[in-house]
Formats: sequence, structure tokens, C-alpha cells
Amino acid sequence: MRALVRLAIAAAVLLAIYALQFGVEAGFTEYVQRIILLAGINVILAVGLNLINGTTGQFSIGHAGFMAVGAYGAAFVGVKLAGPLHGALGSGALTDALVFNLALAAGALFAGLSGLIVGMPSLRLRGDYLAVVTLGFGEIIRILFNNASFLGSATGYFGDDPSGLPAYTNFFWVFAWVSAIVAAIHNLTFSQTGRSLTAIREDEIAAEAMATPTTRLKVTAFAISAASAGIAGGLFAHMQAGVRPEDFRFEKSIDMVVMIIVGGLGSISGAILGGIFVAVSLELMRDLQQYRLLLYALLLIVIMIVRPEGMLGTRELHQLLRRKKPTPPGNPTEST
Repeated sequence: MRALVRLAIAAAVLLAIYALQFGVEAGFTEYVQRIILLAGINVILAVGLNLINGTTGQFSIGHAGFMAVGAYGAAFVGVKLAGPLHGALGSGALTDALVFNLALAAGALFAGLSGLIVGMPSLRLRGDYLAVVTLGFGEIIRILFNNASFLGSATGYFGDDPSGLPAYTNFFWVFAWVSAIVAAIHNLTFSQTGRSLTAIREDEIAAEAMATPTTRLKVTAFAISAASAGIAGGLFAHMQAGVRPEDFRFEKSIDMVVMIIVGGLGSISGAILGGIFVAVSLELMRDLQQYRLLLYALLLIVIMIVRPEGMLGTRELHQLLRRKKPTPPGNPTEST
């Protein structure tokens, strides 16, 4: 019965997203639609990174590397799968959807495996040491793609078609994946495993003393976070004509960290708000050219002064909106 309820909720969410797509396409310009898509991709990145930096209490600043692995992996697999699947199943929207989602799954797999490779040796480290390792990994990945000739090297990968990668990414697929990833990470965070991850964040030594497999849990969370970044990278790659190494510079990792700090470390709702904030604020300041990053930095400083714990802190939005039930007044006692 519970499975049927969950299936009905998922179907209702997908139908709502599908209906919203028509409204967005009819009511907004292509530029505004692009900002909305970027906001959705940022939400996936922020919610995934929050699992590591917020829930588990680690400090990763190289997540742009996992996004790059997912982007290149999804772009390459999507291009190579398109011909055989279109030949076998024919051209059409369903075949395109199948190609696209298989490509995204491949990108998530590659990024998740990269997370395992990096996480197994490095997550025994803590604090600044872990940050340096993840930063180095992100730069190594970017340099590797910058020199990979079969992926276009520094020019970037644009597929076999002169017009570039197929534009599979649209409102429906972005927010369908947003819904799936947010729901999955929410369920994980508020499960027994999530409570163990929170215990690692609060006191790793005490968690180990209580027989919590800290290294295994950290590596698992790291791989899940990397896989979600890979899906975001695949969506990003198919939103534009091609994918370039310069799209995944160190600044991209910093943007991800900003998302979860502005929203509130440890809060999934805060990560969602932070992802939307970064996408919208950067795009609104684009016309300011050389002053754009300066104003963006000043805006972040003001936010940190006013709300040092982030927009929501460690709380979730539903916890803030939930009203306390009024306590019934006690029976008055008659004085004698």
C-alpha cells in the first residue's frame, strides 16, 4: 500500500512538472528559461554537496571535477548511443528520452566511481587536508580533459554533429531529476544512515567508539554526492552545444560551496534556496561586466554578516513553517 502511495505521488509530481513546462515555455523568454534550468542544475549540485559538507561535516572543494566527469561522460555516451538506438527504435521523443536518460545514468556512474576512487584513500583525512586533496582532484580532472584529444582537448567536446550536442535538456527533465535527487537525499538524510552521518559530523571519534563504520559511510556519502554532481553535469552538457574544460574551473567548485553556505550547512531546503540564489544573482549581474564579481562578493559578505548561519541554518523549511499546536488551557481551580 505504501509503495502505491509513493508511486501515485511520483506520478503526480511528474504530471505537475510536465504541465509547468508548457507555462514556462509560453510565458518566459529563452534567456529566462535558461536561468530557470541553471537554477535547477544548481539545486542538484547543492543538495548533493550538502550531503558531504553539511550532513557529514567533511570539506570538499573540488566537486567541479565530478561535474566534469559526468558532463563529458554523459555527452560522449549520449552521442555514441544515439545512432544505434535511433536505428533500432526509430526517431522520436521516446527514443530521445531513452538516449538522454541512459547518458545521464552513465555520467552518474562515471562520477560515482570517481568519487569512490578519490574517497577511499582521502576520506581518512579530515579538515583542511581533505579540502586540499579534493581541490587537487578537481584540477587534475580539468587538466586531463584539457589534454584528451578524443574529447576535443581544450576546444571542448561537441559530438559528431557540426551543430553540437543534442539539446535534450529541458524544464521537464531538469526538474524531474531535481525531484528524484532531493527526495533520495532527503530520505537518506533522515534515515538511520543519515543519523550516523550526522554523528560523524558532530564527533567522529565518539561515532567510532559507538562502532559506527565512519570511513565506509563517508566514502558512500562521497560517492552518492559525486553521482548527483555527475547528473548535474550531464544536464549542463546537453543544455548547450558543447562542454569545455573551462566550464569546470576552481571557481565552479567555490560557487557550489557558496550555495550550501548561503542556504545553511546541513539543510536540504537551504541548499535548494542557495542554488537558486547563486544562479539568479550571477545572471542578474551579468550586464555589469567587470563589476559583476565584485558586487557578487560584496553581496555574499553582507549575507554572512546578517545571517552567518545561512538562510535556514541547519533547519528545514517545513520545520519553520510548522506551527506549534496551541496548548489547551488548564482547568481553572476554584479558590476556597
